[in-house]
Amino acid sequence: MAYRKLGRDNQHRRSMLATLTKQVINNESIQTTETRAKEVRKFVDKMITYGKKGDLVSRRKALAFLHNDKKTVDKIFNDLAKRYENRNGGYTQILKLTERRGDDALIVVLRLVEEAKKEEKKATKKTTKKETKEEK
Repeated sequence: MAYRKLGRDNQHRRSMLATLTKQVINNESIQTTETRAKEVRKFVDKMITYGKKGDLVSRRKALAFLHNDKKTVDKIFNDLAKRYENRNGGYTQILKLTERRGDDALIVVLRLVEEAKKEEKKATKKTTKKETKEEK
């Protein structure tokens, strides 16, 4: 099976996934169960890929999936597409937190990967012993 049913019928599941996708894009992180996060991750990555393409067809597909939320689609196409222009997929990250008290469902944080931190790591280069000897 290509997707998880999440205990809901088709319309409710699609609506829930679209709403969670909007929340991840607008807030850049959400807390949810692990199974929902794994399913939403696919749609968030797809929306950002649409934003990176930047053509009219991609914008219309994103609008159709996100229930015509123009503010969210503008954020995808203007902000997130520029942020992840050099990244080939993997725009989200899942961090495990704890188990929910009522049903022991694993609660996780689904958030967008921060690209700025990786650029800082590339800028700071480690010096080797050989380079320090040459400087002296």
